Amino acid sequence: MLRHLLKLIWKRKSRNMMLSLEILLAFLVVFAIAAFGLRYWQLFQLPTGHGWKNQWSVSIRAAQDLPNDPILFENIKRSLRDLPEVESVAFSSFGTYEMARWSEDYVLPDGSQQLTVEGMGVSDEYFATMDMRIAQGRFFSSMDDNADAAPTVINRRLADKWFAGKNPIGQIFAVQKRDKTQGQRYRVVGVVEEFRSHGELMDPVYFMLPRWLPGVGRDAANNIMLKVKPGTPRSFETRLNARLKQIRNDWNFVITPQADARASMLKTQTIPLVILAVIASFLLVMVAFGLFGVLWQNTTQRIPEIGLRRALGADAGAIYRQIISEQFLLSSGAMLIALVLLVQLPLTGVFGEVLNWTVFFGAALLSAGVIYLLSLLCSLYPGWRAARLSPTQALHYE
Repeated sequence: MLRHLLKLIWKRKSRNMMLSLEILLAFLVVFAIAAFGLRYWQLFQLPTGHGWKNQWSVSIRAAQDLPNDPILFENIKRSLRDLPEVESVAFSSFGTYEMARWSEDYVLPDGSQQLTVEGMGVSDEYFATMDMRIAQGRFFSSMDDNADAAPTVINRRLADKWFAGKNPIGQIFAVQKRDKTQGQRYRVVGVVEEFRSHGELMDPVYFMLPRWLPGVGRDAANNIMLKVKPGTPRSFETRLNARLKQIRNDWNFVITPQADARASMLKTQTIPLVILAVIASFLLVMVAFGLFGVLWQNTTQRIPEIGLRRALGADAGAIYRQIISEQFLLSSGAMLIALVLLVQLPLTGVFGEVLNWTVFFGAALLSAGVIYLLSLLCSLYPGWRAARLSPTQALHYE
């Protein structure tokens, strides 16, 4: 039976070529949507490494560069800690769930293994404020004062890349300057499993959290992170802003609960997926109309052939199955060609971890399911129409 169906498809190859091309393109688009969605789902399952439910972010907006004044930052911390809703206060270069990013090139002491590492300077209180957990070593604190290298916490990905098979605690690395000389040196004091500043849909990267101290260096912290008591209402924002204005009336403060920032970030990050889904929906509708029309026309042209089969004893169910099976074989051939092209992507690593094998196989299965369902729906009525023809009516059809 399969051999016979393949012969029928091959004899009508000129008619089926354009239909196969439409199915192939539809499969590619659905595959892209499925791959995006599965990668997002995969990323969403990974830990971000920080809390968001009881954390608030305060972004400082000043007309001029912020001064790295230790007295000023100590005043901010003490004043905010006096608020009954606030459990802890910390400072950072920027807030989580923001589009801000900071990265630099780093090397090991011997100048090898240059990597671009993303980072965020944070104060000693940051880890407790953000409900972070240490996986190895410790978080930095006042015991790191006057250290010979700036203490830093790195994520597991960076530790495994640079110090595979070694204990990362105590290891040194340094900034790689443009003239290839080494700048600021850092010492690893702790390792966290993960830290993704952009939240659940951020691709894992090499990340470091170096220690920031008020009054040390020229760069000030532009962000205040607060851990508030559970159930703190949004109306607390008014009191918080008033307290900050008492400290510096010439600054503006953008206050954002991390729950709101997270929701906004997730919405922004899923916009490309929504756009692609809309485009894919229109394409699938066009393919469905084209497929339905071609199947209708093919069925009409093959009425004498169908009548002959009915006259030779084929029942209506056999005719129905033949029409659907032919369409499934045609779809399978188009998808097989598409998969031969697509499998080159994970093999060559063009998209890196974005299109890993788990995502590839999942997207392939989902896409095949969608195309087979589309083929089935489009072939149901033409198959039913062909199956209900009587042998006499079919053989006398002109």
